[in-house]
Amino acid sequence: MQGYLYFVAKRALLMLAVIFFGVSAMFLVTYLSPIDPVEQVLGRLSARSNLSPEAIASTREALTAMFGTGQPMLTQYYNFWTRLLQGDLGASLMAFPTPAMELVMRGMPWTLGLLLTSTVITFIVGNLMGGLAGYFQNNRFFKAFGIVTMGLQPIPYYIVAFIILIIFGFLWPVLPISGGFGMDVRPAWTMPFVLSVLQHSLLPAFSLVLVGLGGWFIGMRALVSNIVTEDYVTYAELAGVKRDTIVGSYVMRNALVPQVTALAMVIGGVFSGTIITEQVFNYPGIGSLLIDAVNAGDYSTVLAVCTVSITAVAFAIFIVDLLHPLLDPRVRAE
Repeated sequence: MQGYLYFVAKRALLMLAVIFFGVSAMFLVTYLSPIDPVEQVLGRLSARSNLSPEAIASTREALTAMFGTGQPMLTQYYNFWTRLLQGDLGASLMAFPTPAMELVMRGMPWTLGLLLTSTVITFIVGNLMGGLAGYFQNNRFFKAFGIVTMGLQPIPYYIVAFIILIIFGFLWPVLPISGGFGMDVRPAWTMPFVLSVLQHSLLPAFSLVLVGLGGWFIGMRALVSNIVTEDYVTYAELAGVKRDTIVGSYVMRNALVPQVTALAMVIGGVFSGTIITEQVFNYPGIGSLLIDAVNAGDYSTVLAVCTVSITAVAFAIFIVDLLHPLLDPRVRAE
């Protein structure tokens, strides 16, 4: 037990280091960007109303003082971490005076729901079908399934999303292709709203699942193909052990350990794919929010989205790391 607690402590420190350096890198990128957020706001204000030069100068001075863009980099960096530890990254420029973190919290449930659903479905179906294909190597159905999933796996997320958009939006319009819920449904914990959310999430989740199945299928099939040649599997078959027991307890369980490790490695890629997919389907998650914030030069919202995203991905990888010793006795022995 003490060894496992030491393992958890090391992984927790590693997670904190990843968050610190990742967030610091994002701050540096936004600081070095040539886009001035204050000038972006002034440009939008000038386009909407006729401001005098004096009003523009006073507004520029007030916005510069409010967002601290006129201070040295180290001062801005220190103030950024001070506000971040308090849960405050300032007001959003494109939705002023709404706090940037509030916008992120509004979009986070949509992205997390889409990410978790697609990842769980992809992981379970891909590993299950890959394991069965590796054990029943002459089965025609599993061969055909492997050809289809491996053909889709190299295609980028946005290409698959656009193809699905064309098929189900124009050729066979049976599902909604935009938004998170219907315009005629009031956001509330009611059955019509829940059904509308599920209906609008089918196509974005389907695009992520299609692209992700191939990787899990290939990896699991290769692992199982090697395990079925092991002596203990052959002995179990000769001893008359039920085939279901051999496949589930002897083969799939041992092959699943490396796949759980791989899950921690692909979470970041799936998250980036979710952001692109949200933009294609106009899904109201933090991916769409991030694109809008970048286009508007809203540094506060960009930093809020990136900070929450980096923290969420690092925490998810941390949880997967904690599960690894519980699945593999060799890691517990170490």
